[in-house]
Amino acid sequence: MATAIEVRSDYTSLDLRQFARRIDDADQVRRLLAVALIVDGGSRSEAAKVAGVTLQIVLDWVLRFNEGGPDGLATRKAPGRAAILNDEERARLAAIVEAGPIPAAHGVVRWRLADLTRWIWDEFALSVTRHTLGRELRAMGYRKLSARPRHRGQKGDDIADFKKLFAARLAQIRRRLPRGTPIELWWQDEARIGQQTKLTRRWAKRGTQPSASKDQRRSSAWLFGAICPAEGKAAGIVMPRCNSEAMSMHLKEIAFHVAPGAHAVLLLDQAGWHGSAELVVPPNITLMSLPPRCLEVNPVENVWQFMRDNWLSNRIFQSYDDIVDHCCFAWNKLVEQPWRIMSLGLRQWAHGF
Repeated sequence: MATAIEVRSDYTSLDLRQFARRIDDADQVRRLLAVALIVDGGSRSEAAKVAGVTLQIVLDWVLRFNEGGPDGLATRKAPGRAAILNDEERARLAAIVEAGPIPAAHGVVRWRLADLTRWIWDEFALSVTRHTLGRELRAMGYRKLSARPRHRGQKGDDIADFKKLFAARLAQIRRRLPRGTPIELWWQDEARIGQQTKLTRRWAKRGTQPSASKDQRRSSAWLFGAICPAEGKAAGIVMPRCNSEAMSMHLKEIAFHVAPGAHAVLLLDQAGWHGSAELVVPPNITLMSLPPRCLEVNPVENVWQFMRDNWLSNRIFQSYDDIVDHCCFAWNKLVEQPWRIMSLGLRQWAHGF
C-alpha cells in the first residue's frame, strides 16, 4: 500500500483560511479550504467530499500546495495544443511576411494565406491549414491592412533624415523670431474632389457583392486644407484650380487662424505652386518643405482618407457647385471635431519635444 503524502507544515489552517479571504479566485478558495481541512487533521476523503471532487484531485492539490504553497493552488490556464511553429520558424515567417513576395520567384504580388501555407511546406515540411495559419499570424500581431501609397522615386533615408533634423530646423526658425514667440506647427496639402468618387468598403453578407453608384463625369474642385494638430485647429478653402494664386489665398486663411502673437511653421510638400515667386506668404507664417516624394510624412493625407471614407465617397455630385457644397460641409464637420484633428495629425517625432 502506497505511503500517504505529508502536507507541508509551515502553514497552519488559520493561515490558509485567512489567505482564502483575501483572494477573488473562487476555485483557489475551494482548494485552500480543502487543504486547510486536511491540515486540521481531517481525512482526505472528507476534504474530497467537502470540495466535491475525487480523492485523486485532492492528492494533486496537496502536491501543488507542497510545491508552491497557497500560490501553487491558483487557477492555471490550460496549456492547450502545442504550437505548430517554433520560435525560429516564426521568426523566418515574420521576415518573409515583412519583406513581401518576389513576383518572379513566388508568382504573386501579395501574400495570401494559401501562398504562405505552401511556403511553410516547402521550407519546413509542415502541413498547416489556412485557418490555423491565420490564427498564428494574428497571434504574432499581424493583420491584413490596406497599404499606404509610396512614391517609386522616394529615397530610403529621406524621411529618417528629415525627422532627425526637424528639431534643429525648428530651433533655427525660433531663433529668428522675437524672444518668447509661441510656435504653432501646421501641415498643408491639397486634394482634388470630383465626380469620379472612390467606392469604399461596406458591410454586406458573405458571398454577395455590394454595389454603389459611380459617376462617369469629371467636374472637380480643389480642397486646400491645413491642420494644427497640437491646437486642434484647421483652415481650408475650396478653389476651382490649384495654382499660386489659390495657394496665396489659402496662406491668408491659415494666417487668420494663427493665434495672436504666435508664429506658424507650415510644413508642405514641394509642389511647384508652393515655391513660386508669385506666392504671397504672410509675415506670421514660415514655410518648411517636406522631403520630396514622401507623401506619408504629411498627416493631412490621413485627413483626406478619413474625409473620403466617411463623407465624400459613394456619392453622385450633380454639378461643380454641388461638389463645393459637399467639400465645405465635410471640412466644417472636421473643424467641429478638434479631437479628430489631434488624433489624425499628432506625430511623436514632431510634437514630442
